[in-house]
Amino acid sequence: MKFPILLPNIFNHPFTYESDIKLDIGDYVEVPFGKSKMTGIVWNEFEKKSNKNFKVKKIIKKLNLPKLNKNFIQFLNSFSDYNLIPKGMSLKLLLLSSNAIEKGDLKKLEEFKKLQNPLNFELNNEQHKSLKEMNKLNDRFRVHVLQGTTGSGKTIVYFYALKEILSNNNQGLILLPEIGLTNQFEKKFYEFFGFKPAIWHSGISRKKKETIWNGIVTGKIKVVIGARSSMFLPFKNLKMIIIDEEHDQSFKQDEGVIYHARDMAILRASYENIPVNLVTAVPSVETFENIKKQKYSVSKLKKRFKDASLPKYEIINLNNTKLEKQSWLSNEIINRVNEHLDKKDQILFFLNRRGFSPNVICKKCFKKFECPFCSINLVYHKSSNNLLCHYCGHKTSLNRDCNEGGRCDYYFSGPGVERIYEEVKKKFPKRSIEIFSSDTMNKKSSKEKLEKIIDNKIEILIGTQLISKGFHFPSLNCIVVVDIDFSTQGHDLRGAEKNLQLYHQLSGRAGRTGNPATVYFQTYNKNIKMVSDLTNENPEIFLDKEIQIRKTNNLPPFQRFISLILSGNDQTKLEKESFKLKESLQNKISGKILGPVNAPIYKIQGKFRIRYLIRGSKTIKLQNSLSEIISRYKFPAGIKLSVDVDPITFN
Repeated sequence: MKFPILLPNIFNHPFTYESDIKLDIGDYVEVPFGKSKMTGIVWNEFEKKSNKNFKVKKIIKKLNLPKLNKNFIQFLNSFSDYNLIPKGMSLKLLLLSSNAIEKGDLKKLEEFKKLQNPLNFELNNEQHKSLKEMNKLNDRFRVHVLQGTTGSGKTIVYFYALKEILSNNNQGLILLPEIGLTNQFEKKFYEFFGFKPAIWHSGISRKKKETIWNGIVTGKIKVVIGARSSMFLPFKNLKMIIIDEEHDQSFKQDEGVIYHARDMAILRASYENIPVNLVTAVPSVETFENIKKQKYSVSKLKKRFKDASLPKYEIINLNNTKLEKQSWLSNEIINRVNEHLDKKDQILFFLNRRGFSPNVICKKCFKKFECPFCSINLVYHKSSNNLLCHYCGHKTSLNRDCNEGGRCDYYFSGPGVERIYEEVKKKFPKRSIEIFSSDTMNKKSSKEKLEKIIDNKIEILIGTQLISKGFHFPSLNCIVVVDIDFSTQGHDLRGAEKNLQLYHQLSGRAGRTGNPATVYFQTYNKNIKMVSDLTNENPEIFLDKEIQIRKTNNLPPFQRFISLILSGNDQTKLEKESFKLKESLQNKISGKILGPVNAPIYKIQGKFRIRYLIRGSKTIKLQNSLSEIISRYKFPAGIKLSVDVDPITFN
């Protein structure tokens, strides 16, 4: 008999093989491919419109694994069509290094079984009501939004919802936006459920992933807490997906296979016919619009746990004060921070810039230090004494020969967290101070550092956006936003929405245990109303305005955007090809083509980039028409096309 076998490679169709073995759709098999062997899956359809003459090869063997369910196969087909990704590349997301893992380490699977008696957590009336709403229609697909003020106990509510699902020997998936959140979250999970969840993200070792993958496919592991990629794991009996911080931009995978994990998790749940719970303090504009249209149900937690009050906001107008040379902290802020330290409050200085300085210029020859492979500045990291590109990872020494003779004499323009750290260290020399960023918190020592912060052994934190994402620091009662102006500049269509979410999340780190807390905003912006709008206790006022702006201007979520980026080494060849591609697309797709233009970041990793933005109605018709043209289009050697459906950034 002949069987369609999908393989984890760049092809958008299954290959035809034959076998005497009895096989069903979803079975894992090993097949010959070229001179090697590959793991594939018996797919639900043969290659369409194939006029090729080929020798049909034999399947080597069927793997000893439960078959992939048909719902998941349909999801992967839809995932590929929606995101314009070859089906084989979608399958690669499911397999582990293009393989299926037949044998799990049974000893290692023991750690995921029940280990202790769970603690009892009492719910207040508001939480009980939200849980009741969340548990409605748990036997089918539906999307429910649990919206709650930061510190209102949203996690415990959805833990109870998941507990009910697990009581019938089912599986659950919790998606988190950052891998840095997993340590603290795992501890909370263990206290509530009494067993360990499986943690899945890029930092997990290959051997551990093999154990987890097999435990999931055989149903021995009940809960996975993971980053974006965990959404593709082959659960045997998945019955609930929870997406925490659903608004977070980190759910967008914008390299390699490009997709939005939140949206694709909802798509997967629709095929699996299971419930999805979106959890947030401030919904994304897309989610907010779906609530308004009653496509999503919603329950709200308006009070903080144990009635803790929300922090107060205070604006420090930098136009009324003179900062010292090479200083970013006003005397007024230093005085306020000292008052908080006297009360044993923990302090956070917030600045969403890694490193020491984002701009390095030679005072003698005026050379600006830029990445040789990307058209962006190199950022100086004083801790490692080098210049680093935050796009391609290029690293270089600070020591340079100057065009004017001798060595360059540097001027560092603008602050990063390391620079603020130095200033804070001078102002508060006797205090314990730590930087909290992706450079410092994704290391082996981060768990120990986190415990010190929680125990208030670290009195002052200097943090980037990472700190706003779900951490609980009991003594944190003072937050200083070093310069709100840095994060309100730019031409990002989602800029206002991102800032609203960021500052609500950030302020939510303060005053969680009931002590009075304050968030201080330093700003040169005379439009104080903008700051008060961003920090309003009711974010829906801001979201309503944002929805109206988007609707008036036909912006997402009211129209679909698809970004196309052509990249290559040869600028002239790339430019010619960009107009040729536009001619092929013109009048043949159901959307308007904007471009081609040079991408805002024109060069990344040595490749020049030209972009188009296609806008059209929110139907799959736009992707279908694009897919047909792109699949037939012959790109010249050295030129690559990247497609981003529903882009989040426009670099």
